[in-house]
Amino acid sequence: MSIPSCKVFALILVFTAGLLSVVNAQSSANTSEWETLRPEGEEFTVQMPKGSTFESSKDPYHKMEINSRVYLSNSPGGPVFAIVSLSGIKSNPALYTEMQRVNSYVDAFKDLFPPKIAPKTSKTVAPVKLALVGAKNLQGHAGREYKMSVGLLSGTVQVFATRKRFYAMVYLNSKKDDAVQDEFVSSFVLPDKADEPPPTVAQTPNETVNPKTMAKQPGPEGAGSDAAVAANGEAKPDASGSGSPTEKRKPISGGVLNGKAIVLPKPEYPTEARNAGAVGAVAVQVTIDESGMVIDAKAISGHALLQPPSVNAALQARFSPTLLMGEPVKVTGVIIFNFARQP
Repeated sequence: MSIPSCKVFALILVFTAGLLSVVNAQSSANTSEWETLRPEGEEFTVQMPKGSTFESSKDPYHKMEINSRVYLSNSPGGPVFAIVSLSGIKSNPALYTEMQRVNSYVDAFKDLFPPKIAPKTSKTVAPVKLALVGAKNLQGHAGREYKMSVGLLSGTVQVFATRKRFYAMVYLNSKKDDAVQDEFVSSFVLPDKADEPPPTVAQTPNETVNPKTMAKQPGPEGAGSDAAVAANGEAKPDASGSGSPTEKRKPISGGVLNGKAIVLPKPEYPTEARNAGAVGAVAVQVTIDESGMVIDAKAISGHALLQPPSVNAALQARFSPTLLMGEPVKVTGVIIFNFARQP
């Protein structure tokens, strides 16, 4: 006895709907057992799977001590959810920018976090890759987004620095699941960044400040004249041509800097570039601050597909401070990365 085609079609629809409901149930099961984390002493709020663990430690880092707290959900065969909270590098705009501070924290994070999910053994070490995606901003806090892989796990990392702490929000998985990743990332909240107090303006005798314009007004003629003060507040050179000791030094040229680096990561060789047969040298012009950190990098030559990974590697390079007459100075130069054809 034959079954009418309309009944067959109806059975197919019922079967398909059943499969979709199972898939949706499995997907929603990943986030149905979540809880809100708002740890005491932290500034963040986030949604994470129930049963997450907490671990704190103090770790040496470049003659400093980093205080780390790791909130982690790492079930066997499942995705990795983590919030890494670090402190120890104080916010100090007078010595370094917020992005320089973020860079230092990222450097520490890259060393401290991977062993939490892929412990090192005497035989193997899970390869770790961290590639810059771009700048991020959350409630006014400076940050960045990275693509990260640890062994077979890959995913995203978003980092932000408040005045008190640094936070890295990590999602890694052995398979792609954008819905779960987006739900986790979007649940991370920080308080709005408080406005910084206005800088204190030093005044010389017989000098007043207009509270509306913040502009200096000269005093009586012949008393405390500001003729030797430039509009930006820096002292002008005197008649002999010598500059003020407070005048900032310009960066000095360091030429090719590869041999001077104390840390020089090897850039990734993107699959797209490998498939296109892109090889050769890429030159990246960098600016290094007084502490030895790269604060600016741009590719000036080389294959277009090889330039982004070269810039990313250059930004993670570290150098010893350069001294001029006993004072640390900025340095400009070039880092060369060579890409050879791989089988």
